[in-house]
Amino acid sequence: MKNYTVGCDAHKRYSQFSVLDWKACIQERRRVEHTSGAIKKYLSKFPDGTPVALECVGNWYWIVDEIEEAGCRPMLTNAGKAKLMMGNVNKTDKLDADGLALLLHNGTLPTVWIPGGELRDLRELPRTRMALTKQRTAMKNRIHATLAKYGIRVDSSSDIFVGKGLAALGKEFVHLPEETRSCVEQELELLDQLRDHIQYLEKRIRKRIRQTKNMQLLKSLPGVGDILAILIASEFGSVDRFPNAEHFASYAGTTPKVKSSGGKTYYGHLRKESNQYLKWAFIEAGNAIVSSCNRPGWRNKHVVRLYERIRQRKGHGIAVGAVARHLAEASYWMLRKGETYHEPAHRKTLPKPG
Repeated sequence: MKNYTVGCDAHKRYSQFSVLDWKACIQERRRVEHTSGAIKKYLSKFPDGTPVALECVGNWYWIVDEIEEAGCRPMLTNAGKAKLMMGNVNKTDKLDADGLALLLHNGTLPTVWIPGGELRDLRELPRTRMALTKQRTAMKNRIHATLAKYGIRVDSSSDIFVGKGLAALGKEFVHLPEETRSCVEQELELLDQLRDHIQYLEKRIRKRIRQTKNMQLLKSLPGVGDILAILIASEFGSVDRFPNAEHFASYAGTTPKVKSSGGKTYYGHLRKESNQYLKWAFIEAGNAIVSSCNRPGWRNKHVVRLYERIRQRKGHGIAVGAVARHLAEASYWMLRKGETYHEPAHRKTLPKPG
């Protein structure tokens, strides 16, 4: 069998395959149950290198492994874009598999990057740390909200969840009702557990993930340390994947949605259709910059001036988003040129002609 393209519509318990020949005619449709080795066995009859189109669904890791073990070439695609390009009125498993195979045959399949198996495994470390960090932030916000309900203000200039701040928080417990106080104590215990798990993951990340040149370059970005540099580098992949900095910033979710019609342009929220790990990392770096605004030597940094300028007009959230976009675009050029981050040149305003 030569010059075939294969479309795979994957589900939880089975996958529907469609096979097209060199004339784009359907030669075979086959449903394969998700038992160990079944997909590998089915695809093994095709020549080495046969392309197989697969949507980027939740269980694609092991399916890609079996496609590769069969000697075929997996082609991962953006499910939403592929569906639009198919243009099917009806939706069935066979139509979806046919459509993927046809897009692949025509060379119009919107493919996405497939990291290697080892990197897919290692990426779970910084991704899990990110998930636990989100839970920690949510728990802290809940405690702050509980204190606000009862008008309690902890007299501390530092973080109220560590050291002197935590001791000051403990003194205010007496002002909370009995059951509310018990709930806050439980939440503080969970915070301690989350902190321990996060610290363990950070040690594991530093031990298992080898520092690369790209990670060293990314660490020169304002607000980016060891862990964020590892997360960004592992999600970034090769810089050649992106044609320009704007494309990468959009992929990282740091650009707003734009609606322009009749000479009027509206900017919405940051894009949700993006790599959520990169988006979180750049926003996290932006928030770290905000917390460093008053440190010696930071007031004149470009990122701080950018934040302050936009915050005055648009507010904190939009300003942090703008800083995140600057960091995303800067990281692209840093990796493209192989250079560390340096402050952008000041733009001088020319006097208006008399």
